[in-house]
Amino acid sequence: MREKILKLLKDYDYDEITIGTLGSHSALNILRGAKDEGFRTICVCRARERIIYESFGVADEIVEIADYPQLLDPKLQEKLRKKNVIMIPHGSFNAYIGKLDEIMIPLFGNRELMLWETDRVKQREWLERAGLKMPKRFERPEEIDRLVIVKYPGAMGGRGYFLAVSPEDFYEKAKRLVESGVISNKDIENAEIQEYVVGANVYFSFFYSPILNRVELIAIDRRYEPVDGLGRIPADVQLNAGIHPTYTVIGNFPVVLRESLLAKVLKVGKSVVEVSKEIAPPGMVGPFCVEAVFDDNAEMFVFEISARIVAGTNVGIPNSPYSYIIWGENMFMGRRIAREIRMGIEKGKLEELIY
Repeated sequence: MREKILKLLKDYDYDEITIGTLGSHSALNILRGAKDEGFRTICVCRARERIIYESFGVADEIVEIADYPQLLDPKLQEKLRKKNVIMIPHGSFNAYIGKLDEIMIPLFGNRELMLWETDRVKQREWLERAGLKMPKRFERPEEIDRLVIVKYPGAMGGRGYFLAVSPEDFYEKAKRLVESGVISNKDIENAEIQEYVVGANVYFSFFYSPILNRVELIAIDRRYEPVDGLGRIPADVQLNAGIHPTYTVIGNFPVVLRESLLAKVLKVGKSVVEVSKEIAPPGMVGPFCVEAVFDDNAEMFVFEISARIVAGTNVGIPNSPYSYIIWGENMFMGRRIAREIRMGIEKGKLEELIY
């Protein structure tokens, strides 16, 4: 697959590279960063989202599509290639398209690792091989003997996730969510049942630079979800009202971590990158996010990884404390991606960043 993409890249005019992405998820971040680094930008979006990219003025060109899977249309792909487009993948590529091997456009990043991200079994293998402490996993609902969280494959943004304390609780809540149309029976069949570690959830957005051969901590965030509103409702009212909010992500907050904990975090980032080189050579390229929770003893449990830019990096525009400390200038994930592409072009190493 990569050989085919690199063959397409050979026909590109490196002096006229355009940065493109789907109009969703973190597109404002990506496109603003590309413009800050002097690239022309293109946004492929649906009519309903067009107002966003027109209003913020980050897209030099907008290509309107009926829905995200239209990106797989060979004619559209040819049109984008003629414009020397390098596409920057984000969560919507996994959530709404999935067929990454059918995107015959140069992508920034490692497609194989994005597929590992969507497979819970492979994802766990990756993290365990990196030597990271993870919450216990339950193979079947009947094994539940403690508080667990139920998740689904892919980038669903927390939609339909729920807590359970027993097999009976699991089946009751799953049935209710399926009947209400929030999730499907297939989602339940493929669900990941994971021990719920009570603590502070924190999301670490890293960038691995093949050009500079280093791992950079770009930003830290936490998620804002409907379940957060429970704290305003007394427990007796919750029980009587039958309130059961889920974990759909509404937004993100920036976080500054206690400095003494950064050593653990940076070691995790480097370990993940080293293992990525073994499971999907040549390994990580660009942004990735490690999702973790710290318990009362500040013990770090890693429960998920995303092998591309995550929406939580949007809190880091124009910079976060961490990206500023590294670069001494405004730097955020979208711009960091574009900076790497710029350095790749200047150093004759662009092919090392494209998959």
